Amino acid sequence: MRREDHRLLTGAGRYTADCNDEGQGHACFLRADRAHAEIESLDVASACAAPGVLAVLTGRDVAAAGYRGLPVALPIKDRGRRPLVHPHRPALAQGRVRYVGEPVALVVAQTPAQARDAAELIEIGYRDLPALAARDAATQPGALAIWPEMRDNVCFEWEVGDEARTRAAIAGAAHVTRLRVVNNRLVANPMENRAALAAYDRAADRYTLHVPSQGTAQLRAQIAGVLGIEPARLRVLTHDVGGGFGARTPVYPEHCALLLAAKTVGRPVKWVSTRAETFLGEHHGRDSVMEGELALDRAGRFVALRMHFAAAMGAYLSAAGALISTANVGHVIAGVYRTPVLYGRMTCLMTNTPPTGPYRGAGRPEMACFIERIVDEAAHETGIDRLELRRRNFVDAFPYRAPNGLTYDTGDFAGMLDRACALSGWREAAARRADARRRGRLHGIGLASFLEVTGGNPREGASIRFAPDATVLVHCGTQSNGQGHETVFPAIVAEFLGVPVERVRLVEGDHDVALVGGSSVGSRSLVAAGSALKLAAEEAIRKGIGLAAQRLEAATDDVRFEAGRFRIAGTDRSIGLLDLAADVSTPGGTALDSLGELDVPPTFPSGCYVAEVEIDPETGVLDLCALTAVNDNGVVKDGQLVEGQIHGGIAQAVGQALVEECLFDPDSGQLLTGSFLDYAMPRADHLPAIACEPHPVPCATNPLGVKGAGECGVVGALPAVMNAVADALRPLGVRPPDTPFTPQRLWQAIRGAPPTGERNE
Repeated sequence: MRREDHRLLTGAGRYTADCNDEGQGHACFLRADRAHAEIESLDVASACAAPGVLAVLTGRDVAAAGYRGLPVALPIKDRGRRPLVHPHRPALAQGRVRYVGEPVALVVAQTPAQARDAAELIEIGYRDLPALAARDAATQPGALAIWPEMRDNVCFEWEVGDEARTRAAIAGAAHVTRLRVVNNRLVANPMENRAALAAYDRAADRYTLHVPSQGTAQLRAQIAGVLGIEPARLRVLTHDVGGGFGARTPVYPEHCALLLAAKTVGRPVKWVSTRAETFLGEHHGRDSVMEGELALDRAGRFVALRMHFAAAMGAYLSAAGALISTANVGHVIAGVYRTPVLYGRMTCLMTNTPPTGPYRGAGRPEMACFIERIVDEAAHETGIDRLELRRRNFVDAFPYRAPNGLTYDTGDFAGMLDRACALSGWREAAARRADARRRGRLHGIGLASFLEVTGGNPREGASIRFAPDATVLVHCGTQSNGQGHETVFPAIVAEFLGVPVERVRLVEGDHDVALVGGSSVGSRSLVAAGSALKLAAEEAIRKGIGLAAQRLEAATDDVRFEAGRFRIAGTDRSIGLLDLAADVSTPGGTALDSLGELDVPPTFPSGCYVAEVEIDPETGVLDLCALTAVNDNGVVKDGQLVEGQIHGGIAQAVGQALVEECLFDPDSGQLLTGSFLDYAMPRADHLPAIACEPHPVPCATNPLGVKGAGECGVVGALPAVMNAVADALRPLGVRPPDTPFTPQRLWQAIRGAPPTGERNE
């Protein structure tokens, strides 16, 4: 059991919705009920006069406060060396609304019910404008321009690789496979709805915001930038978080509007969103299409890969939306294969929908789907066995510098494929296929070999402090959203320092503890914060050797640190680390308190997944029969936590593959899947028993030898399921539909199969 489980399972957790402050008001947001319209009038008089109302804020108040637009983190230039076109995104709509759910006004009242009732009294006069909700329609001739400063609704284009060399290699190739892969739009839907408690201390001229997040450092910097204040004037606190998946990373308009409301009314302001607001107001994931070519020579060697990635950004840019759809995708374009030349072009499109942002995997699952699907199609077209084609083209010597400029330090792609096939019974699948055929069902088995790029910048810091009660306090800038930081980080420090793990306590979620660092994103927490903690522990031991030499009256060179004690070599004289810390304590801490900081190189976790499906051709119902996951996450510090992360990622991959899809009316832009009545989430019966096995190859670029783990499940399982469905449908002569593979879509694909005599049996 994880260290935090008893507290969370017995109701002793503390989430943002549990936070309260004396005299607090309660907030309700009025949101746009249409996708695109001019705001011609906005009358808040009746709302202001309603019982219990303390204030009503609109975009005019946001502008008067001097608030800036929400930020975008994208320092790279586009194909023409031009910067990204970044539309102004206000904390409350100003002059126009651009998606259903955009915050238009904020009501603060004595109670939540009074705030909701008053919000319904606000009168808005809209002049409706045409809406553009479909990604594929954004660049069509004559398409509506959502922002006048953008041509063809394209805010950014980016490229990776060598276009001319790739074109030439494809033109001269013996065989070229072409493919188009769609990634459906998803809603992250963490268990915990968003909430916030905002306060302003007028005497200190300082703000405080309690909010669920994936890390307070970057969030504080983003919010301070909108408010136009120094980050030191804002304290951001995060407590327990009920899931993140990327959706808890960025600044949202609500964060900034609530801080303005707290300053305006002179008291704390609390807001707890509804599940409907999760669908309407949070950043969505995916919503992209990839198409391109894989070229092979006569021996089945890859000679070139070319792809175009087009992604919907929504009506505004989220902080990392464009970064995910450009650099993140480009980082993994080479995958696990030796492809001499490649080229990728990424296009970011604007639509009248909620913004898209990071969602578990953030660009890596999309690229893995394209690569593994096109490799399978190439194997089918050339007649080369799927496993053999992969083996011929795997990277097999490390370090390996890929054509996109990244260097893979370690890996064992062929070894993982062999192990996944053995564990899944790949060679016996023919017998299972024959049995399924006798039962009138279609059988398919698919695999995916994948590589991720995880961790990386910004610079990460962590500290170790020794409290007067002999407790070791570990401070990190990362933030647990369920990953088990409270278990693994103290265990790492206890191991390094040789102290009982019960004596070590983790402190996260308060950036007033001044640490550099980033959020818990990109599977970076253990890589970054864990490595920083090792450096901090080594610094504490280094300091301790000098201090122990003084206390024990010995030369520094004679002091050894073993199992939590400083010993004088060749004698029985020693002093425990915690005893020494108490001995050298000061009012401001101890002389052993230490900080570890490092620049964090990326890591390259990888894996091979096998999925097996059966489909009822009469109904289109799909059964995911088995799923095997073999992963290289480098050195594994806690196998149970890693496997739990793998399982969670697999569940989200299965959701995308089988049931989840966020849909809009293409004409009005209205959200059609705005609740769990319309938007299906994966259930326990969608998942088979999962065979999960580690295949660790230590990382060579960080002190712990670890590689990211949190996103492997979704990156590997999604293309594996896609390939299994393609394999099941191939005897019918049809390609799989776009995901999700709902019974209706599969049934329609099967019904569209050619007559029996034309099938490719």
